[in-house]
Amino acid sequence: MSLRERLGASAQGFPPAGDPVPEDAGAPTRAYQDTKARIHQVLLGRLDLEAMENLSPENLKEELRQMVERLLLEENLVLNASERRNLVRDIQYEMLGFGPLEPLLADPTVSDILVNTYHQVYVERRGRLELTDIKFTDDDHLMKIIDKIVSRVGRRIDESSPMVDARLPDGSRVNAIIPPLAIDGPILSIRRFATVPLKLSNLIEYRSLSDEMAQFIGALSQAKINILISGGTGSGKTTLLNILSAFISTTERIVTIEDAAELQLQQPHVVRLETRPPNIEGRGEVTQRALVRNALRMRPDRIVLGEVRGAEALDMLQAMNTGHEGSMTTVHANSPRDALARLESMIAMAGVDLPAKAARAQVASAIGVIIQESRMSDGTRKLTSIQEVTGMEGETVTLQEIFIFRQTGVGPNGAVEGHFTATGVRPRCWDRLITRGINLPQTLFEPVRHEV
Repeated sequence: MSLRERLGASAQGFPPAGDPVPEDAGAPTRAYQDTKARIHQVLLGRLDLEAMENLSPENLKEELRQMVERLLLEENLVLNASERRNLVRDIQYEMLGFGPLEPLLADPTVSDILVNTYHQVYVERRGRLELTDIKFTDDDHLMKIIDKIVSRVGRRIDESSPMVDARLPDGSRVNAIIPPLAIDGPILSIRRFATVPLKLSNLIEYRSLSDEMAQFIGALSQAKINILISGGTGSGKTTLLNILSAFISTTERIVTIEDAAELQLQQPHVVRLETRPPNIEGRGEVTQRALVRNALRMRPDRIVLGEVRGAEALDMLQAMNTGHEGSMTTVHANSPRDALARLESMIAMAGVDLPAKAARAQVASAIGVIIQESRMSDGTRKLTSIQEVTGMEGETVTLQEIFIFRQTGVGPNGAVEGHFTATGVRPRCWDRLITRGINLPQTLFEPVRHEV
């Protein structure tokens, strides 16, 4: 991306000059927005883009600050120190970052940013939604920020392609949808990820699972058991996938496949693949199924599929059944049994005339363990069930539950109350863990309650 694009040099959609900046320059009043827009436009006309192309981000930021200060003197705007700082900061945000979203993106407590048209922005903190006082100038201002985000990853959004998935430089997932599909104006959703990837110890600290469950699922990843992570939207599936990938040996070659790249694998030998939407002529689309098939020719030790949602399910299961042990993926489902039903329906989407029993046999043979995650009523995420796929009985895939979270009630402050416990069943994969040199204590599977 050129410096002109990074600085938002189109500058379209900004209002004309208005009244002077009000006393509270931090408030998103119309007069303040007008002044900011006017200075922005003047700056774009004065910037020597070629001379600034080689400046570091910090030097470029300082250069912009000095130019804004000079423009404020030329405009004869009477501002106190606080108002001047706010205006300089917001101009820098507008030209170097993502405008009004920058303070939210810098806030580590914000996990989701939900822009419901230009005048309403919600955030999620600690599992709870909060309305902010952040506002954009108008729909054109919001569209400019959306264009800046999606163009950086080679995506586009317009009336002919009004939906897009993209990502921010820090890996955060972005979805945007605009009119005519979004009736009231552009909608932007940002799913944030921790700058420092979480570990299993963090999930134990957050009471998302017990210590015994953590030991078990970490051992599953080490022992190359194929894992399916099931859960609803925002339940933490991708976070857990990232965490489990940390147990993969650094000597293995990993191929990741995603719609919008968001996994943060730390191993040195990782190949990242990302789907591509069709171009404006409707050509050039590359689907997850095509990438899974191509990955099989890339000599992977493991394949990590961000989310299985269509015909690629069949290819992924076949990869798991043909030597790519320890592969992992996620699926949207409300229970392990529902996850199996969804896989079966996605196999049917592949257009292969496969009898239902044969499809279930593929699933039973490929998947070793299903981990169910849930977002609770208080906003917390918990591993509510770990079930092992044990084979087939007749035409039914059989499961046995190893660990479970049982909710017993809700506390006076709305917090979910319950306990984690093992069911007392020793998993069939126990022998495989031992042959891989992983010796877990047998007491791990004793039904001891861990209250939360």
